Amino acid sequence: MTTLKRVLTWREGAGMTIAGVLGSGILILPTLTAQLAGPAAIIAWLVMTLMAIPMAETFGKLAIYRPDAGGIASYARLAFGPKAGKIVGILYLGTVPVAAPAAALIGAGYLGALCHWSPADVVFVAAGLLATALLVNYFGIQFSGWAATAVVVAISGLLLIAVLSALPHVSTRAFVPFLPHGWWPVGESVALLYWAFVGWEMIGHLSEEFINPVRDIPRALMVAVAVVGILYLAVSSVSIGTMAYRMHSHGAGLSVLIGMELGRMGAIITAVIALLITYGTMHTYIAGFSRLVYAQARTGDLPRFFAHLHPTRRTPARVFAALLLPDAVVLGSVLVFHTSLAQLIAWPSAVFIVLYLVAMLAAWRLLPGFSARLLALLGALISALALIFVGWAMILPIALAFLGWWLKGPRVEKAIPPEEIA
Repeated sequence: MTTLKRVLTWREGAGMTIAGVLGSGILILPTLTAQLAGPAAIIAWLVMTLMAIPMAETFGKLAIYRPDAGGIASYARLAFGPKAGKIVGILYLGTVPVAAPAAALIGAGYLGALCHWSPADVVFVAAGLLATALLVNYFGIQFSGWAATAVVVAISGLLLIAVLSALPHVSTRAFVPFLPHGWWPVGESVALLYWAFVGWEMIGHLSEEFINPVRDIPRALMVAVAVVGILYLAVSSVSIGTMAYRMHSHGAGLSVLIGMELGRMGAIITAVIALLITYGTMHTYIAGFSRLVYAQARTGDLPRFFAHLHPTRRTPARVFAALLLPDAVVLGSVLVFHTSLAQLIAWPSAVFIVLYLVAMLAAWRLLPGFSARLLALLGALISALALIFVGWAMILPIALAFLGWWLKGPRVEKAIPPEEIA
């Protein structure tokens, strides 16, 4: 049977992980969280940055323990039985088909603001970004990894320019009063920031394609956590310190931040950053999601039609083709019904929080050693606390979970005890 290629090293793994985590959230969430919680939003960023460490380490341990393209669905199946794996696979259907178009719209929106495009033009450019990401992924995971690494290097350099150019405008007075709206908006910001910190799980979907997963996955995640944490904290700190979030009502505070010192050139740099970041996010989302669907089809949880790899490139080409439909539906809803980006972000974010909670609980059951289980328990606690602030968006993961349960039928399978796992 045709299998996925083992061609990834820690460099491509780090590049794809950073590209997936350092997503479109950095373009809008420093502004949105500061508008919500005031200067205290920095607490939410710091909490999520610190919590990324145990979550990333746990996902790395799971990927080594079970190198399987199914990722969280595979871990849930091992820990809690086939029904759980089926439900997690269905939950994933509420993430990337919505999140990838949302990311594309954010990047296209920045470019549209620079070029004074109409909403229809922005949607069409977003469609072009999605099509490019699908096409590059079609050519194979090694080519995809090289592209993601190049994008990450460019993003990091441009964001460093943005932070350094804004530093002269930072004032300590911008942090007073520190808690203008109380602590509740800080909690809401933590829940919102899940959009900015999801992506660690993608290493699991790609684990079958690492040459040496035991050596390279921990290295890739260590580099990714360091780069993402530094960039997120730097951008959010200067966004608050310069009060850039008060100068733009639509969340695009990064353009204000860079424009403070660089003027028109800053607007161009912002547009380039936006396009690179959103492309990197879509690129990795699509790569991981396609492997998840392939793995679920391989086990029979999704139609066997998708358990097919391209004979020479060994990529799940049928999944890429199938993604065209939901992408078109989401972009069409924005074009026709003017669906807001806030709505597009909130719904898949709620699903991601639930998926992370399941992954941490699975890790607590599967992984040997006290420290590994403690890290998993900490990650589960953070995910559970974030669910408190999700609100109405919780409807989507509940509905998808019921759908997964119904599709599996009423029979209850016995979970596989950890000691019996080969």
